[in-house]
Amino acid sequence: MAKVTVQDINELRQMTGAGMMDCKKALTEADGDKDKAVQILREKGLATQAKKAGRVAADAKNPKFKEFVENVAKTVIEQNPADLDALNAAKIVGGDKTVAEELQELFLSIRENMKIRRFARLEGDAVVPYIHQNGLAGALVSAKTTAGAAEPVLEALKDCDFQVAAMHPEYLKREDVPQSRIDEEKEIITKQMAEDPKMANKPAQALAKIAEGKLGKLYSEICLLEQAFVKENKMTVQQYVDSKAKEAGAPIEVTNFVCFELGEGIEKKADDFAAEVASMIG
Repeated sequence: MAKVTVQDINELRQMTGAGMMDCKKALTEADGDKDKAVQILREKGLATQAKKAGRVAADAKNPKFKEFVENVAKTVIEQNPADLDALNAAKIVGGDKTVAEELQELFLSIRENMKIRRFARLEGDAVVPYIHQNGLAGALVSAKTTAGAAEPVLEALKDCDFQVAAMHPEYLKREDVPQSRIDEEKEIITKQMAEDPKMANKPAQALAKIAEGKLGKLYSEICLLEQAFVKENKMTVQQYVDSKAKEAGAPIEVTNFVCFELGEGIEKKADDFAAEVASMIG
């Protein structure tokens, strides 16, 4: 029997898109004959299936995919599922199947590997969505205000959406930052100051003020309302919102935000096939 090598498995995988173990089994069955191994994989339906199922729908533009996502969003709005399990089990808006069943139907139709990974549902007196750079990112910002859907309110939240999509804040305000994150930053600041010769002879009160200033810089980077407003960096986002509140004649309190990016969290890495296969066949 011919020896199955790492190179043979790698080449067969590239030819067919089949999984490594399937390629190894096919080559073993075919006594090392690649053409025969390809035929074996095709007969088993593994070549085409593996190639299609392995694709990641991070850049999907299919109309059916878009329709599905829109209906899922409507389902979230109308049914307010508690978590992903509840969402998958919910009857989808515009159909008679569950979200999970519709997702399976969609996979069978367009052969894109898909999974609902997360969702968010915001509530408020005003909630404004925004699509950034033709679908590369989407943001949603909510606010509490007695001005309702007044133009200054909508404009303020739309600009906050843009800020979120462009500057990627982690928290709404400094009170939302976990104490563990603050403690970690304080430790870093303390070590930096201890190693800085310029700080050696400064009194404790001065050092405390410097440390406070450095911590404030962190807030201005990770908290939405304390970030410099991207359209006018001489004011913070909070100051900008306050200026729109004056126009609206009523307070505007931004209460929440969320941002989703296309392909976010999905790794698109080039595997080291030789090392991976070698570890599997010893």
